[in-house]
Amino acid sequence: MKISFFGAAGEVGRSCIMVSTDNTNVLLDTGIKLGAQIEYPQISNSQLESVDGIFISHAHLDHIGFLPHIYSSGYKGNYFATKPTVELGNVLISDYLRISNPVGVSKKGMEEMIKHAKMVDYGKEFKFRDLSIKFIPAGHILGSALIEIRDQKNGIVYTGDINLSRTRLLEGAEIRNLKGDTLITESTYASTADVFPGEKKVSPEMMKSIKSTITAGGKVIVPSFAVGRAQEVLFLLDDYMNSGVLPKVPIYVDGMISKAMRIYRHNVIYCRKELQSKILMSDYDPFKSKNFIVVDRKSMRNRIVNDTDSSIIVTTSGMLSGGPVMFYLSKLASNSSNKMLMVGYQAIGTLGRTLQEGAKHINLNGSEIKVEMHVETHHLSAHADRPQLETLVSKVKDLRNIFIVHGEITKSNDFKEFAAKKYNAKVPGLKEEHFI
Repeated sequence: MKISFFGAAGEVGRSCIMVSTDNTNVLLDTGIKLGAQIEYPQISNSQLESVDGIFISHAHLDHIGFLPHIYSSGYKGNYFATKPTVELGNVLISDYLRISNPVGVSKKGMEEMIKHAKMVDYGKEFKFRDLSIKFIPAGHILGSALIEIRDQKNGIVYTGDINLSRTRLLEGAEIRNLKGDTLITESTYASTADVFPGEKKVSPEMMKSIKSTITAGGKVIVPSFAVGRAQEVLFLLDDYMNSGVLPKVPIYVDGMISKAMRIYRHNVIYCRKELQSKILMSDYDPFKSKNFIVVDRKSMRNRIVNDTDSSIIVTTSGMLSGGPVMFYLSKLASNSSNKMLMVGYQAIGTLGRTLQEGAKHINLNGSEIKVEMHVETHHLSAHADRPQLETLVSKVKDLRNIFIVHGEITKSNDFKEFAAKKYNAKVPGLKEEHFI
């Protein structure tokens, strides 16, 4: 087998990896990299023309966002993903196209993408040409999957994005029976310093911080990815508010989050059994909590920021790279009574990272804004931390090779030092090819 890296090599974003045998070429993920400029996988048109099939690990744009570009270029093959990934991906991609209006994407391309989606079930191995493929729960977001690929000689385990911890909505990744001589693993939080406390410790501290702001009459902004983090944050807030720990204030939900919530609810069979039972056995449905107020028109935003009462605003985008959060930031950042809580990864070069690192002045749409609001980080990421990544490596049977991707280069290299003690470990560069 040959593995070619067209993205997520020494960086976070634009995941795109080709696995080739003598007879077959497949892509693992086709993502984009959002920032000041959108970056695409470094794959040529001729290489795309050779692709027989595409396998998508999950619906975040850095893993699926290049699909409409591929189909707009004339690609006629199928892509394979779980049912939630297909449904969430359609929503997120449509939003990305509406906001960014990227060059080269056509309506016909979108129609072809939707037509060529093939839904697969977890745990059911299937044949694709000379390969055997299996999707395994990855615990990252709804429908996320590790992907096992094998031919008669070699086996590859691709993590996509992975989380071993149980969350309020999902079980952790299923890693008990992984087998392959090669592991391609994410490294978002792979440095020795990336050891994070569990939600049971993080959430009380986060709620205490929110309560202090509400009590003081301020507003709390929680920037969040529309899929994954937003649902976990909303369930957390709902539980603490219903138990009386948090005062009853409006929880405003803005951006694509409400659409994603509906897809989560329709696919609750993919969530934890306890959550399914809670919905089936009681009259309470946390997806439809009365604590949540959906912001369904722009005029509501002015009312929210001008209201003198406290509130919590959960809104996109998670890294402050666009979306409704920019409006709330522009109106609320200069008031020291307000607070912003970072709950997910903030990529280098994003406004979220800038604020997280303590910036006191930012530029929004040509205007300089003084940041007086408090900015805190409460780690609720759905990525494996360093101990979890070490556990993952120990669980893969017959492992010999490790390719470390989807991480800042310093973190990937840090994990390489650990992995190289026992395995053939590499941090591949963009456009590099490796044979296994």
